[in-house]
Amino acid sequence: MKKFFLFLFSLVIIVTAKAQQPFHPYEISYDSTHGKILRGLVSRSDIETDTVFAWFKKNYNLGRPDAKAVAAFKKHAGDFKMLIFAGTWCPDTHNLLPEFYRLADAAGYPDNNISLIGVDYNKTTFDNLEKTFNVTEVPTFIVMKDGKEVGRIVEYGESGEAMKELGKIVEGL
Repeated sequence: MKKFFLFLFSLVIIVTAKAQQPFHPYEISYDSTHGKILRGLVSRSDIETDTVFAWFKKNYNLGRPDAKAVAAFKKHAGDFKMLIFAGTWCPDTHNLLPEFYRLADAAGYPDNNISLIGVDYNKTTFDNLEKTFNVTEVPTFIVMKDGKEVGRIVEYGESGEAMKELGKIVEGL
């Protein structure tokens, strides 16, 4: 009987300890070349508050968003959702992801309309989402309306001004 109560007590302690650990819908890996890699559904705060990703705050504070893109995001804020594939290891992501959030913030575009998917160095994620959305390069910004893709910007886009191009896609909604 003592063993049973000791087992039960231990089980309660373990379950309680596990319940207090935060749930992350992503996996974390490390490698000596690319550092900390988040793979899966990532929140802005996962990146913004982790000192390993200091590049986010640094690059967020550089420059101002394109006024036309801000106006388009404001005008159509309720009409579309954003799906972003990004690599925490990727220099292009380090530049463009903070630039995107600077645009979204200036427009008052809600974070809950943004799904950020972290990919590993091989550009894979859970459930083969990268294949479902035909993602081969990161970052990839996909504009979704009514569950369908209406446009995308891959890396710096065709003109080298990814956020301006993104604004043009949104303006066309």
